[in-house]
Amino acid sequence: MITYEYYCETNDQTVEVSHRMSESLKTWGELCEKAGLPLNGTPAATPVERLISGGLLFKGESSNKKSQLPMADPGCGRSNCCRHQ
Repeated sequence: MITYEYYCETNDQTVEVSHRMSESLKTWGELCEKAGLPLNGTPAATPVERLISGGLLFKGESSNKKSQLPMADPGCGRSNCCRHQ
């Protein structure tokens, strides 16, 4: 599985979550459900944007043993993004 970062402009939060490449999370509700987080007042239908890929998690590996792949980081263009300050 690949680790992705999603950004919610409404609440200015970035959340990291692992899922299959074939999956795509579109809303804050989907993201919170996948990450096991509460909505914390942000409407479930609020759109989120996938930022960058972080790495792969191979079957049988624990989450603290991520295998990093070299990837270009084009940046998301947001000055308030935690990755691009």
